[in-house]
Order: sequence, then C-alpha cells, then structure tokens
Amino acid sequence: MKTCLVSVFCPDRTGLVAAITGRLFDLGADLGDTSFAVLGRGAEFTSVCDLPDDVSAEEVAEDLGKLEELQGAEIEVRPFTLSSASGPSGKITHRIAVSGGDQPGLVARLTEVFGEFRANIVRLDAQRLPSGEGSTYVTRFSVSIPEEAVESCLNTIENTAGEMGLSCHSEAG
Repeated sequence: MKTCLVSVFCPDRTGLVAAITGRLFDLGADLGDTSFAVLGRGAEFTSVCDLPDDVSAEEVAEDLGKLEELQGAEIEVRPFTLSSASGPSGKITHRIAVSGGDQPGLVARLTEVFGEFRANIVRLDAQRLPSGEGSTYVTRFSVSIPEEAVESCLNTIENTAGEMGLSCHSEAG
C-alpha cells in the first residue's frame, strides 16, 4: 500500500461524495482523514488514501476524471509523505462557534487567539448565511487546546468575539 492525497475541486452538484468515494472504493483505496465542503458554488473533496501497490496516482486521477459528476473538475492525486496518523494536536478538545455580522479581519483576530494559547485548529468552517437583515457570518472551530490553557483561551475567544459584537458558544470536544 502507498499513501496519497486525493484533491478534487469542481462545481457543487448532488452526488459528488458518493461518486468520488464509490470510485475510490472500486480502485481498492482505503480512505483515511477525509473532508468535503461546499465553497460558494464550488465543492472541495480531500482525502488521505491508502492505495494498492498496483494502482498508480495517475490511474486514480484519470479514473476520477471519467466520472460524469466530475466533468470540468480539478483533480490532483499525489504522494502523501507525512504520517497519516493524527498526532496529539489533532485531537479535538473543544468546538467553538462565533456568529454575527461579517467584518474585515474577523477570522484573523480569532485565530490569533488560538495561536497565543498554543491551541491547534483541527477544523475551521466559515459561512455567510442569509438572514432577515442581510447576512450572518458563522465561524466554527474544532480545536485542540492544551489542558493548562483551556480556561484562559476560551475566555479570551469569548472576550474577543464580544469586542467585535459577535456571539460565542463553546463546548468540550
């Protein structure tokens, strides 16, 4: 087995994840860490996969490119040279949601707080959602916060959000 990173970006449409994962299964791939997101009208699928030795990265990319659902997609399959096992900083200890009006620097200010407390952002999802008075910007973080910094980090995130006129909710991971 060899480990590869499979990346697909294309227009969003129904059935993408089923088509991609089905074809990868047919090729004998074993999916590891995998993510999918709709980004505007686009969609992004990324997966660390173990491939059988007799299946090349080029073959995977070519096979995926033949799928009707992936017409016009940007497909990249390349060796994944890092360990596919998550380290301690990949364990989610807390989930945090911040919402309110969009403003320049919002994500930057919040992520700086995590860095200040040596917290690792494992996942980040930010969306502009339509609401009655325009739109609401919702940012969700899944983070790994060192045990000794949890209280200070969460308090600082909440205070930073409050200074920006945003609401903040957190829960243990």
